[in-house]
Amino acid sequence: MGLYLNPGKESFQQICNGIYVDKTDMIDYVNSTIGTPAKLTCFSRPRRFGKSFAAKMLCAYYDKSCDSRELFDGLKISKMDSFEKYLNKYDVIYLDITRFISTVGTLSDVVKRLQADVIEELKSAYPLYVKEDEKALANALFAISHRTGNKFVIIIDEWDALFREAKDDDNLQKEYVQLLRGLFKGGTATDETIAAAYMTGILPIKKYGTESALTDFQEFTMTSPAKLAKYVGFTEDEVKFLCDKYHMDFDSMQTWYDGYSFNQIQHVYSPNSVMLAIRNEEFQNYWTASETYESLKKYIEMDFDGLKGAIISMLSGEAVRVKVSTFQNDMTSFRNKDDVLTLLIHLGYLAYDSKTQKATIPNLEVAGAFGDAVGGTDWAYVATAIRDSDDLLDATIQGKAEKVADALEKAHEGVCSALEYNNEASLSAAIVLAYYTARRQYEIVHELPTGKGFADLAFLPRKYSDYPAMVVELKYNQDADTAIRQIKEKRYDGKLKEYFGNLLMVGINYDRETKKHTCVIEKA
Repeated sequence: MGLYLNPGKESFQQICNGIYVDKTDMIDYVNSTIGTPAKLTCFSRPRRFGKSFAAKMLCAYYDKSCDSRELFDGLKISKMDSFEKYLNKYDVIYLDITRFISTVGTLSDVVKRLQADVIEELKSAYPLYVKEDEKALANALFAISHRTGNKFVIIIDEWDALFREAKDDDNLQKEYVQLLRGLFKGGTATDETIAAAYMTGILPIKKYGTESALTDFQEFTMTSPAKLAKYVGFTEDEVKFLCDKYHMDFDSMQTWYDGYSFNQIQHVYSPNSVMLAIRNEEFQNYWTASETYESLKKYIEMDFDGLKGAIISMLSGEAVRVKVSTFQNDMTSFRNKDDVLTLLIHLGYLAYDSKTQKATIPNLEVAGAFGDAVGGTDWAYVATAIRDSDDLLDATIQGKAEKVADALEKAHEGVCSALEYNNEASLSAAIVLAYYTARRQYEIVHELPTGKGFADLAFLPRKYSDYPAMVVELKYNQDADTAIRQIKEKRYDGKLKEYFGNLLMVGINYDRETKKHTCVIEKA
């Protein structure tokens, strides 16, 4: 067993000993690519979404230096036809790019150091076939395969780490791409050497213009995971099983960590956060434990037309259209707001619906990360609204109508200055923004307009909350009493109709000429 050649099964064994969700059926997909033109797979996902777990699982399955049968016995892959055919049948090359970055003296030495270290292990295992002065990893692997007939499975974890850590070093990036092209360039040498390859990281494969740097790879990403969608994170059924097993509240788990959806599967959860909530027996924002708000702040503050408005719209609960095709899959080549938003999708800060081509903030946990990030920007009115939103909710519940009107007036003024759509919609957005932290206690539902009315908002208490429900009615150039009367006259359908409990009626009127907001709050 080596560090890079045939690393064994121990790492995956430790994963199985913890809180474990069986994702081994993904092995069957990789098995289906062996011996085909689709044998090169790149599956990118955000941090904390199980990338390294999957890489170590594949190592344990293919590594011919160990016997992994007992480890996989009873897991999903053991029941599939391909299980016996490829179990422990290959030499595995496992490369964790972050490890090389952390151990070299300077980043510029990473590619040379990587090749030298792996070649050194290959010489020990195959002393007759690797030249003593060999410096090219692709040549060493080909020499072994050509002389012995043995093929390799190459697994690269955090493949894109150099594009993130050395984002301004074009020469190093090109050297790294050349290494990968040498390994996976296609043709006879690759076919003779590589049984399968699996790369995982955060970013999709780097583009140069419109062309991928590694054209032979089949790519699965956060904008298009295709048939691998159920392996992006935990599915709803998997989370329900965990909640039942560990006696956790499923509704709370859903509120905090759900929100990613794809064509093939509608509910995908952040795996690391789910496991930490179970381990700690507490629902909270685990995202910021491994990410500082600075990493998000620097992107949302970039100077691109429409970016600030798009972020504020999403903070207000809206979905924003994003063109993902122009993104160059790196951390520097931003040309417009869509490139920035696409990066945030790949980083997991935004969820993306490929059918509508729109992005949203996925869940309560990530909303907290955005709240922290905005608090560090110079967006004074937004930061103030979010910072004061707990006080606003308290004032609403206590019936302090003047204080509520004053807070909403400030938020509305700020939102109108940043958004490009009409005042009716901007007032609704301002209210949701002003009640930003209320989403911890409420599901906020945007109701449809009726007649001459404007978008109503229903604040429905979450299962674990003892807060009253609230209905907010918006009026222009009328009065807040009219808004209250309309709430009483309406016959609400859907979730609000099903709610039984205390209800607050909140009427808001906006005078276009004076720019003043008035508020009336009544208990129903």
